Amino acid sequence: MSYLDLADRSWPVLRRLMGGHAAIYRATNGLIGHRVPGFAPMLLVDHVGAKSGTRRTSPLVYATDGENVILVASKGGYPKNPAWFHNLMANPDTTVQIGSRRRQVHARVADPEERKRLWPKVVEVYGGYEDYQRRTEREIPLVILEPR
Repeated sequence: MSYLDLADRSWPVLRRLMGGHAAIYRATNGLIGHRVPGFAPMLLVDHVGAKSGTRRTSPLVYATDGENVILVASKGGYPKNPAWFHNLMANPDTTVQIGSRRRQVHARVADPEERKRLWPKVVEVYGGYEDYQRRTEREIPLVILEPR
């Protein structure tokens, strides 16, 4: 079984787990779910389906760069970008919750110079991103969430 076969089989389970994580994060106002010992910090990003218009929330690892928040559209090194990435590109004005704090942000993709500077920062937060980049032929986008 290849890595991608395993990923295809795992997505439904992972999606349910992420939904539970988001629900607990929101219910506890970020007390549970923001920082878990041994794991990178996580936020909740709200996004609207590019095609469906459905409001969704995804728990994601993040890094910071000054006032900006950086997300990595890795999808574990899968050949396609994650749905939340497409949704943010279609509807870039959104909100994030980091711990108990909610912020309004605007999403955009890092340009090549920004990506070069920011990639080491995100790898420092979660080293697995290097493996994900090696697994895929696509360049994994970095999404910059700027305050609005």
